[in-house]
Amino acid sequence: MFLKKGETMELQNKATRLWGDFLRVDKVQIRTFHVTWFTFFLCFFAWFGIAPLMAVVREELSLTKEQIGWSIIGAVSATVFARILIGWLCDRYGPRLTYTWLLIFGSLPVMGIGLAQDYTTFLIFRIMIGVIGASFVITQYHTTNMFAPNVVGMANATSAGWGNLGGGVTQFVMPVIFSIFVVGFGMSEAFGWRASMVVAGIAILLAALVYYTFTQDTPDGSYKELRAKGKMHHAERTTGNFMHALKDYRVWLLFLIYAACFGIELTILGTLALYMFDYFGMNLITAGMIAASFGLMNLFARTLGGIFGDNFASLWGLRGRATWLFIVLFIEGLALMLFSQMNVLVLAIPTLLLFSLFVQMSEGATFSVVPFISKKSLGAVAGVVGAGGNVGAVSAGFLFKGEMGWDTSYLILGALVTLAAFLALFIRFSKADEIEAEERFDEGYTRHRKAAARKHLEALGMSDEEIEKVKVLGSREAYAYRRLESLGVDMSSVKIRDEDKE
Repeated sequence: MFLKKGETMELQNKATRLWGDFLRVDKVQIRTFHVTWFTFFLCFFAWFGIAPLMAVVREELSLTKEQIGWSIIGAVSATVFARILIGWLCDRYGPRLTYTWLLIFGSLPVMGIGLAQDYTTFLIFRIMIGVIGASFVITQYHTTNMFAPNVVGMANATSAGWGNLGGGVTQFVMPVIFSIFVVGFGMSEAFGWRASMVVAGIAILLAALVYYTFTQDTPDGSYKELRAKGKMHHAERTTGNFMHALKDYRVWLLFLIYAACFGIELTILGTLALYMFDYFGMNLITAGMIAASFGLMNLFARTLGGIFGDNFASLWGLRGRATWLFIVLFIEGLALMLFSQMNVLVLAIPTLLLFSLFVQMSEGATFSVVPFISKKSLGAVAGVVGAGGNVGAVSAGFLFKGEMGWDTSYLILGALVTLAAFLALFIRFSKADEIEAEERFDEGYTRHRKAAARKHLEALGMSDEEIEKVKVLGSREAYAYRRLESLGVDMSSVKIRDEDKE
């Protein structure tokens, strides 16, 4: 059946659970999930690979504080435009091909920065490396293609969070790689940091081959195949859908919100190791380890943001997702202001981890909302919102290039984040959107529950035909059922309305 004018695409056969099938790499949805998050991990590793080595680079290239500030800005500036473009490319060509070529081209400046001999060439390569930050948009886009609404928030948050781990791991792994070249092989420090970046570049080049080989655009095949069968709009409509997304005020609210969470995380990743080095008198490896603890919270923190976003949605619909986003963003701002005032290490580290928890949960909460803004222009929405993170990082970077103390810069950023949290309360959805989202959520929820119950029903001797006739309660019905039982209601006297017969 071919799509008619005005109709929107709804991909079929999306996975309804993540953890239950976590090791089922024979399923394309799960396999794509694993390849996607690990590829993003390598991209993040390479993107911020130079940050923990900046103390060495600063010494060799004689960089001033202002020049370091410009390099921090440069690292995230090109990503703004790359993310917007990459969203359009995903809608047009599919995430598999888009990611493959991004990895190939992105590996070149990562390795090429080793050729830098002065501030100008270093800055140029630093800006070019920022293009691989667009990998985030493809990660969220591809995961949304593979998972149903009842778990999409959790799947998006987990794939992005585990990918962001690369920003934490690189903080201590790159100094170790650097030490292997310098101490282990007796190379100079100038050669060591350059060779370390070549290692990072080779890693993402190999990832391109893996991504192309082991993933596909959707559960049912590539965009090219689906368009040939009339199950997707033609690629020519992509530009029109992109412009439609730009007219939606909610996209720009999320743009600013993501600037206040992911933008802040990028800023912290680019400054924290040097901040600990200068303000707490640590050596290169110890400062990197502390900075790594900030990024390593992505192992679970961003996932929690997505899980709670899905849970809030199960009880309060799309409005619940926006409310949860406000809560975590507000606490993030307060935690950052508190960290900025810490001058004792034993207090600074726990405060840093508290801030890390909420900044990453805020990111997960943001992208538990994004998939519900526009089905027909998912790439455009994800691209623009993702770019917001980098606009936030670029803007924040200007606070670190002047004479202002970095602790004061952190304090100002925390105050701005706290104010930005209130933007989430202005994200509204129409009644039709709420109803559709609830229906799609319950569809995925009931499919998941029936799949989980199938083995038990089969053990009772029920046939496939009988199992298919079993009514599975939707998420709100199931919650109401359990609540009534806890209140002592005799459920045998309660009749669940069968909407299919109405």
